[in-house]
Amino acid sequence: MNIDSIRDGVVIDHITAGRGMRLYELLHLDDLDCSVAIIKNVTSKKMAKKDIIKIDSRAHINMDVIGFVDPQATVNIIRDGELVRKRCIEMPLELTNVIRCMNPRCITTTEQELDHVFRLTDKENKIYRCIYCETKAERKY
Repeated sequence: MNIDSIRDGVVIDHITAGRGMRLYELLHLDDLDCSVAIIKNVTSKKMAKKDIIKIDSRAHINMDVIGFVDPQATVNIIRDGELVRKRCIEMPLELTNVIRCMNPRCITTTEQELDHVFRLTDKENKIYRCIYCETKAERKY
């Protein structure tokens, strides 16, 4: 398979195999008016298999979303066909309006203008909890 290189844009690399589509959805990449390539199950020396997302645009990417879905991913910034920056991602301490609280009794259900805010409460187990009701965030990959 041959995917063209990009001139100016972003490459999200080292995504755990199978998580590329979830990142695509949470980053709202379908809203972009540029070429976006999702490459699934690529053979990798470091990870056995991985996903890659290539965005052929200088689009703003929410690093917190990437850190929530896959903190081992890397983000490469490409300018004029050259790698200008490689960024390793970490789990964010707080997520705002990335995921929604699923507790029907949470205040965010009735007060719809409130932000959905989750805090990292257990880094080892990757657990985020709603700041309003302490409900554990569901991780869907």
